[in-house]
Amino acid sequence: MKKKLLSSKVKTILILAVILAILAAVVTAVVSGTPFFTNAVNTILSPIRSGVAAIDRKAEQYYNYLFSYEALQAKNAELEQRILSMEEDIRSAETYQRENERLKMLLNLKDEHEDYELVSAYIISWNASNYRSTFTIGKGSGSGLEEGMCAVTENGQVVGLITEVGANWSTITTIHDSSLEISASIASSGYTGVVQGTYLSDGSSVLRMNYLPTDAILKNDDQVVTTGSTLYPRGLLLGYLTNVGLDETGVAKYATLEASCDLANLEQIFIITQFSNQ
Repeated sequence: MKKKLLSSKVKTILILAVILAILAAVVTAVVSGTPFFTNAVNTILSPIRSGVAAIDRKAEQYYNYLFSYEALQAKNAELEQRILSMEEDIRSAETYQRENERLKMLLNLKDEHEDYELVSAYIISWNASNYRSTFTIGKGSGSGLEEGMCAVTENGQVVGLITEVGANWSTITTIHDSSLEISASIASSGYTGVVQGTYLSDGSSVLRMNYLPTDAILKNDDQVVTTGSTLYPRGLLLGYLTNVGLDETGVAKYATLEASCDLANLEQIFIITQFSNQ
């Protein structure tokens, strides 16, 4: 019963709304002189037109948003490309700067050792073994290189020795490898010994100077240099003393060294193809 009553009321309200709309159209037509039919149609369509206009505005706003977003994406892509280009320019400039610095130090080395004949080479790969310290360079017998030639940095720090040669490549075994034994002396005191790489249990390595006299007076940071041989010129820097102890026999001292050559950051090395120890 309540539903029927409610439905009746709704119908009554709708009928009254239609009548009022028609009356409003008539009154407006009379007052303005507009034909009744035209006014009625406009009255009915006006809300629809407003809705369509609102939708059109929303569509235009959405289109403008999409256009702005695409333009912003294009601008971001352009900026990212410019940043990449600038970063590449910076890397190139840094590379040129490092090469210029190496060249200056190399010229100083040549001025100090006029007897040196040098061949420059870049490192192209490293040996992956934990218990070997070797790398490959992009020069070989075609550039006059031979086994047993000494490799140094641009300022005369010992890197290692050529142990294998191909036509356009060579293997350098570094001073950290235990297979190399280098006759050396402490620059400040003249004590002599043999420098050799020693591997620790964790796979890392240190340089150790063996066969030092038991009564040798040693100081940390003393320079250790090559004594000169058929393989190594005299006076090349190997490293600096960091610690002193007695060897297993208790008869001789040994010292650990911090290598002067930073192998981790090596890019380019120089092979001494000729030298004189006179």
